[in-house]
Amino acid sequence: MRSSTAADAPGGRRPAIEAVVASTVGTTIEWYDFFLYGVMAALVFPRLFFPTVDPFLGQILSFLTFTSGFVARPVGGVLFGRLGDRIGRKSTLVATLLLMGLGTVAIGVLPTHDSIGSAAPILLTSLRCLQ
Repeated sequence: MRSSTAADAPGGRRPAIEAVVASTVGTTIEWYDFFLYGVMAALVFPRLFFPTVDPFLGQILSFLTFTSGFVARPVGGVLFGRLGDRIGRKSTLVATLLLMGLGTVAIGVLPTHDSIGSAAPILLTSLRCLQ
């Protein structure tokens, strides 16, 4: 008598491999985004979004916008985890990657403090939470 293996299980190995690849790609993109945003928060954002405050305080405020991404992450995990269970994981993954990409583009074209004043850091933080 033959014992059952993972390849003989319903669904086979292919869906499991696809899930691992999709998860790896999504996580890689997410952490690359965190890395790039962190570099920008350290080097560029204090001058663009917080030019009227002390440089040290501008750096701290810039890193607070970075922190908002880490605070929003578990909320997004719960929300999109539930959506993944209800409407499907593949479509939810596509939606999250699309939201992340659109948020990144919006941050890239966001007007600075010189253009729209105090609304710039508020929009920056909002977009970071959306990401």
